[in-house]
Amino acid sequence: MEKTLVQNIGLLCTPLGSSVHAGEMQGQMEKIPQACVLMEDGIITYAGSQADFPMEKAQGAQVIDAKGSLVTPGLIDAHTHLVFGGWRQHEIPLKLAGAGYLDILRMGGGILSTVRHTREASEEELLERSEGFLNEMLSMGVTSCEIKSGYGLDLENELKQLRVIKKLQETHPMDIDATFLGAHAVPEEYKEDPDGYVDLLVDKILPAVAEEKLARCCDVFCETGAFDVPQSRKVLMAGKTLGLVPRIHADEIDAIGGAQLSAEVGALSAEHLIASNEEGMQAMAKGGVIADLLPATSFYLDKTFAPARRMVELGIPVVIASDFNPGSCPSLNLPFAMNLGLLRYKLKPEEVLCAVTLNAACSVGMGDKVGTVEAGKQGDLVIWDAPDLDMILYRFGSNLCRTVIKKGRVAHEKG
Repeated sequence: MEKTLVQNIGLLCTPLGSSVHAGEMQGQMEKIPQACVLMEDGIITYAGSQADFPMEKAQGAQVIDAKGSLVTPGLIDAHTHLVFGGWRQHEIPLKLAGAGYLDILRMGGGILSTVRHTREASEEELLERSEGFLNEMLSMGVTSCEIKSGYGLDLENELKQLRVIKKLQETHPMDIDATFLGAHAVPEEYKEDPDGYVDLLVDKILPAVAEEKLARCCDVFCETGAFDVPQSRKVLMAGKTLGLVPRIHADEIDAIGGAQLSAEVGALSAEHLIASNEEGMQAMAKGGVIADLLPATSFYLDKTFAPARRMVELGIPVVIASDFNPGSCPSLNLPFAMNLGLLRYKLKPEEVLCAVTLNAACSVGMGDKVGTVEAGKQGDLVIWDAPDLDMILYRFGSNLCRTVIKKGRVAHEKG
């Protein structure tokens, strides 16, 4: 049996349980000073006071000294688009000249630019660069993540992206959740026939994705300039019939009814929600929909921030994710998104930690496995160069992650 003991933890800070925390519960956190954690064959068997731990149980264990620092669960990034070709730095002059997201898309840039580069890239090229992104995320304390397709927008290239994600699931230390996002934009070849593209998604691409078991979830960009509510409903219900869990990009630019649709179709999550109104949030609260919020996107696009504080008040479980992609958020720094959760969403430090651990774990279908530090869960931990949670959220822009433990083994250590 392989054992690992993390001892001399100054403060162990973790939510508890395997289901989302909403409302006042989102800020509830177990805080244990002078703690230790024992993992056996990658599973936590003890997490509590070091004074109460029977040291004989750690016989033969690899011992890691936390040196009085903070330990939390491994972070979980519940919304990324990290399998893509090319970059979009050439759009900066357009943005500086006042062009908005939809303006650039209408000029053939934005998502459509990335689609062209992704279609040109081989599966091997996409795999190599995606592995690099995951390694960078791991160095910042991220131990599990979600990855969406959506830069292929045809049968061959959507499957290519999803096969890359499947290969990453098989070879990378991270636990990865795969989402099909073929309804990310209308491709250029269907510019005059968006309903025809929806039919292609429903009749050909979705069945192929389901047959190869390449994704757990089906997502759609329900937004002005992308897909309207009826089109989005058609895609999500088709995916649901095939066994894919609905997710939805909603209310990023305009509140056109995406939040309400998320509740109607029983979506696991609605994502972005920058422009959400009271009606949409009330529907999400009633429908039990998780809010996956992306503050670094608001920051990069210089937009308003999602009404996270109101969502907590309404009892909507809140998640914070990076939204790493080459256009609207070319940053995979989840700790920076956490900083923004404090500074711009006005969430409490404990609410922020829950948003990137337990609630994020539930959003990616892993709430029974990761997201907390307690007996029976997988041994995914972060040892921080910080004495407490406040320090992580105070030191914005710095990587305070010292040691990352994945499935009971050191996966990254700061040199």
